[in-house]
Amino acid sequence: MTLHIGDAQRRARLAWRHGLATPTGGGPEHVAADVVALHATDPATVYLSVAARQPTTTTAGIDDALYTRRSVLRMLGMRRTMFVVPTSTAGNVGTAGTAGTAGLVQAAASAAVAVEQRRLLVKHLQQCGAGDAAWLTDVETATIAALHARGGAATATQLSTDVPRLRTELTFPQGSQYITSRVLLLLAAQGNIVRGRPNGTWTSSQYTWHLLDTWLPQPLPDLDPAAARIDLARLWLTRYGPGTVNDLKWWTGWTLTHTRAALAALPTVTVTLDDGNTGIVLADDTDDVPQPPPWVALLPALDPTMMGWATRDWYLGPHAPALFDRTGNPGPTVWADGRVVGGWAHLPGHITTELLEPVDTTTRRTVDDTAEQLTAWIGDVRITPRFRTPLERRLTESVTPRG
Repeated sequence: MTLHIGDAQRRARLAWRHGLATPTGGGPEHVAADVVALHATDPATVYLSVAARQPTTTTAGIDDALYTRRSVLRMLGMRRTMFVVPTSTAGNVGTAGTAGTAGLVQAAASAAVAVEQRRLLVKHLQQCGAGDAAWLTDVETATIAALHARGGAATATQLSTDVPRLRTELTFPQGSQYITSRVLLLLAAQGNIVRGRPNGTWTSSQYTWHLLDTWLPQPLPDLDPAAARIDLARLWLTRYGPGTVNDLKWWTGWTLTHTRAALAALPTVTVTLDDGNTGIVLADDTDDVPQPPPWVALLPALDPTMMGWATRDWYLGPHAPALFDRTGNPGPTVWADGRVVGGWAHLPGHITTELLEPVDTTTRRTVDDTAEQLTAWIGDVRITPRFRTPLERRLTESVTPRG
């Protein structure tokens, strides 16, 4: 008989394993390990995702993990998306070596992203008559040399001054762009450079670039991509299982062939899900976990829990039109006991929430208390998601600021 894992059990696993039912111990690197990787496209998401699971942490403590201890690393990874991932092996085993999840992500995802992005950039350079593959290689080499000349750290503006070819302009029917950011992203995906501290507050998306070899105590390991994909699939199943083949394919950005090959190398069993789909869990992860006590969380835009699966009805319900933008990016969400029940927005001096379905009085009170706590945690900065959703826009535009 095929094992069945229902939605209630999936929500219980989500609560415990993502640090939402009880606070996560340790530092920000432990939060990142709990969800495999923290989404970092929107800089504020990293901080707010940690705060939701570790309320006693501070922005200074997260800065310390990112920029002083460097126990987590910001890198371009799955689906050509920015993530913050652990650089230690705490909680991870397998081929990760001494670089933790960062090494796995580099081999299993980033390297392939770099190949594709380089192909596209060369194509666009040739279309615009600006250069070819050899020309791009020379620009990359000159950029690395410029970083070395500046002591291993520089802003994009400084590098484009040192290497004028970084200001090469590509002109397309829809507009023009300089190649600066594309070359720097390419070098990052190849594992040559890394973003350091932001040039502003913790919500800033402008960074100083560093040589990766000087940023970490040792280079990322040269792992076999197929072996790294197996280990990354195992990590995802550990934190997100059960999930479908399509869930893992979407989350990683892999081809279906690579996804199936990674799963075939792992000891897994298939299970039926409440929506009729077939899920996959690790063979030693079939026992039910206990139901957690009631919990509430205000998660930021692009939070890794929200972005953990391609099929989301079992925790999102009918609320996607209000909480996602037109390109599929989720905004800030209110969660209760493993389900999305509403959304929130940050206004000057306070957070306002809107519930999209009825909740009991205790849950409503907890939502309000959590909003007040998060307001205090955020402090004087203003949180505006990079991707605006209908509900977040409505709350921002319709509520008169206090004070």
